[in-house]
Amino acid sequence: MTPQEYVQQKAAASGSSFYYAFLFLPKERRAAITAFYAFCREVDDVVDETSDASVAATKLAWWAKEVAQAFALPYVEHNRHPVMKALMPLTAAYKIEEHHLQAVIEGCRMDLEQTRYLDYPNLQRYCHLVAGVVGEVAARIFGQTDAQTTRYAHTLGQAFQLTNIIRDVGEDAQRGRIYLPVSELQQFDVKAHELGKKAYSERFTALMKFQAARAHALYDEAMGLLPAADRRTQKPGLMMASIYRTLLREIERDNFQVLHQRTSLTPLRKFWLAWKVQALGMSAA
Repeated sequence: MTPQEYVQQKAAASGSSFYYAFLFLPKERRAAITAFYAFCREVDDVVDETSDASVAATKLAWWAKEVAQAFALPYVEHNRHPVMKALMPLTAAYKIEEHHLQAVIEGCRMDLEQTRYLDYPNLQRYCHLVAGVVGEVAARIFGQTDAQTTRYAHTLGQAFQLTNIIRDVGEDAQRGRIYLPVSELQQFDVKAHELGKKAYSERFTALMKFQAARAHALYDEAMGLLPAADRRTQKPGLMMASIYRTLLREIERDNFQVLHQRTSLTPLRKFWLAWKVQALGMSAA
């Protein structure tokens, strides 16, 4: 299997909404975003699929060293991971830098070291690393021409992450992780153990409405930040915004039944939403 086949398989197997936006990109840009996304999946899977935290920390340290060596010696491929073999030849063209990849690794390391967030500013730091930086890199690959687009992409990435947090509240609680800020759990009088026990209440619904409103505000802010000059190049991001915000609205319509199930959109619906942005310029955002 070639490195390119490896990252393609990694991206496709994830079933992520991101994959549908990649389909509409030109070949070279599609290769770059697929390799970058495969990198993000690799390091994220270290945390999700390794039960021993010390083993996961060792694996993340290996990835940090792999990235550092790849940027120090970009033309040396001997013994390099297939993801890095696929990604490194494309980094210069799309201005992907070492600190971008190291930020993603650092965000995953936070998942090993922290299972609660005291307040929203603390959570923002995590979202910056695992989603905001990812948005910035994606914008470069998509064809960013205006510096203002970085703020748009970072904000949109954070909106995606908050949507994921809302969707995965129950699943994360079963893993011992609660991303909803402690100060906001207290504000709405929702106890951490209630999440683990899948206990719904009016208090929980009010808390989730608060979270959804924040995510919607970030989607609106991101759309306002996107320069007209880059609206065409950033269509893949707008496709993802359409898919993610539609998902958020589905969760809202279902009255936040996220403790016992994981709400999702069908592959056909994701493709349809992406196509509408590509062909008609329509966006749920």
